Amino acid sequence: MPRFAANLTLLFTELPFLDRFEAARAAGFDGVEVLFPYDCPAPQILERLDRTGLAMVLMNCPPPNYADGPRGFAAVPAAEARFRTDFRRAARYAATLGAKHLHIMAGAAEGEAARACFVRNLAWAAQSAPRLSLTIEPINGQDMPGYFLQDFGLAAEILERIGAPNLRLQFDAYHAHRLTGDVLGTWDRVRHLVAHVQVGGFPGRHEPLGGEIDYPAFFARLKAQGYAGWISGEYHPAGATRDGLAWIR
Repeated sequence: MPRFAANLTLLFTELPFLDRFEAARAAGFDGVEVLFPYDCPAPQILERLDRTGLAMVLMNCPPPNYADGPRGFAAVPAAEARFRTDFRRAARYAATLGAKHLHIMAGAAEGEAARACFVRNLAWAAQSAPRLSLTIEPINGQDMPGYFLQDFGLAAEILERIGAPNLRLQFDAYHAHRLTGDVLGTWDRVRHLVAHVQVGGFPGRHEPLGGEIDYPAFFARLKAQGYAGWISGEYHPAGATRDGLAWIR
């Protein structure tokens, strides 16, 4: 059976960050993900994970400071040395927290040089951290203009070319809808590569309830196919977080 995680960067923001862990557990989540937790000392997060029994499911890398830095740079040729330095830091942090997955962000780039850089960095990262599960995620260009990885086919080609068992796909149904308009069809084409699923509604990127994405059909497909990974709510609640959690019930 799938397990549900709450993205604490976006959910329960009516509470201070560390208090969101207990709120997520009380709401019925078994795990959490945090986009960029690096500004919080790892022992404080570990204490909340231990207290609640929640799993740390996923975090992003790099950069360590999302607010002031670029949205990743694994595909930016001029930042190759910086990527490797920051990846080592992120990998240590993820290992300390017991993170199930570490999402490597491509950043804003284009062209063959960017693709070659992305492949080199991903292959290096997978070899450097063989005990970590690493993911890449296609992200739509409306939400993140210029982002290099905006195509599920390209993501599949890159993963199959590298062939690392610890490097897989992060499937965000919201981005899949914006990129292809066909969540179920896209899922069927790439599900053999998927390690982690994220959900959010469209339009508005609110709760995965109603809207243009047929989430009852998507969840039924996951169940029928025996998907046993995590499903994480990565969305902006339309109101108080607890008022919009019918999707996990």
